[in-house]
Amino acid sequence: MEKKSVLTAYFSLKGETYVNGTIVVLEQGNTDVVAHRLAKMIDTDLFHIEKVGGYPTTYKEVVEIAKGEWHNDVRPAVEGIVENMQQYDIIVLGYPNWCHTMPKAVCTFLESYDLKGKTIVPYCTHEGSGLGSSVEDLKKLCPLAEVMPGTAIHGAEAAEVTAELERIVGYVKKAKR
Repeated sequence: MEKKSVLTAYFSLKGETYVNGTIVVLEQGNTDVVAHRLAKMIDTDLFHIEKVGGYPTTYKEVVEIAKGEWHNDVRPAVEGIVENMQQYDIIVLGYPNWCHTMPKAVCTFLESYDLKGKTIVPYCTHEGSGLGSSVEDLKKLCPLAEVMPGTAIHGAEAAEVTAELERIVGYVKKAKR
């Protein structure tokens, strides 16, 4: 049997964010922290999903832009492409909970590729909203892919969590069979 290849694609912002009821400045976004921790645990390539032109670094400005993108069903352009996406069988997909689901740049990323037959293993960082409707939204957006159960990771604990990371690794191992 041929080895199944894994890509971890993630959307993450540094700068101001909401953590445990307070706005703090992060040098590395929580979803980015998790992606890099996962890369040490599984054989995966990394791809950072970034909006062309980026987002502001102030929390309130990002929230307003995210709300506008969601309410207007915007698909912001994203930087770069995954070369040879067809080589990946499994996509670990990381994103923060924005507007009770994934950021619209993640939608743009997913819609840019033929994901038929691929397995998507989602994880979401959040500050109390969990996965929101993101897993159901992923299933609608990627109907020809298998979407595994999502894993919610409290953003303030991104650098310390272990059970959640082990759950993601377990889903990847299951998908490799």
